Amino acid sequence: MKRHLLIAALAALAAFAAFSARAAETLTVAATAVPHAEILEAVKPALAAEGVDLKVKVFADYVQPNLQVVEKRIDLNFFQTKPYLDEFNRAKGTHLVPVVGVHIEPFGLYSKKYKALDQVPEGASVALPNDASNGGRALLLLAKTGLITLKDPANPVSTPKDVVANPKKLKFRELEAATLPRVLGQVDLALINTNYALDAKLDPTRDALAIEDGRSPYVNFLVGREDNKDAPAVKKLAAALTGPDVKAFIERKYHGAVLPAF
Repeated sequence: MKRHLLIAALAALAAFAAFSARAAETLTVAATAVPHAEILEAVKPALAAEGVDLKVKVFADYVQPNLQVVEKRIDLNFFQTKPYLDEFNRAKGTHLVPVVGVHIEPFGLYSKKYKALDQVPEGASVALPNDASNGGRALLLLAKTGLITLKDPANPVSTPKDVVANPKKLKFRELEAATLPRVLGQVDLALINTNYALDAKLDPTRDALAIEDGRSPYVNFLVGREDNKDAPAVKKLAAALTGPDVKAFIERKYHGAVLPAF
């Protein structure tokens, strides 16, 4: 009898340990503060119910989130577009992979000095992100407004050297993307990623002089490694980020400044 009780107790302990291990499964995701971390926080309760403890680590730059995933210090990240990821992998020799596309942040052109593009004077200073992907994206938007003409209007990594017509003789300053809201008052125009614009309390739908539309190819992806992209916890997170609750959250919270991509 005692032997049977001991076996039963051990079986119960083993089952409890297995359950606890599942319940304690942790997934750490690097994200920029707005909107990525906010969206991740919104899915925490649903993931907890599925046995995934989601930890969100906020970063203010676009480099460390990728490096720390490569180094396996963090499981995944959520902040970047596919063109940015492709350029990062090419430049750094890394092999990060997109897991799922979640949303679009229409890129905007801002000014504290002018209310309309036709007010922009000759020789105006224009601040652009200094990374290849976002810098190219900024120039594509400038070209769409007619302020410049690019050698190849479809090249997502165009640089100021690819500008073939610049009737207003705009002067370009290439700066780190995160700093652009802070220098907005020091330049005539700045092209700012929406996550940094929102973080600086800018409203892209109201404050931008020009903005990408919902057909933008720059979808923001959850990104991981080849060795974890198909892990069960990652699949649960990917499903949560592309579910109806997140779609409703994005539409309710961001009022068109962020658009669901699913």
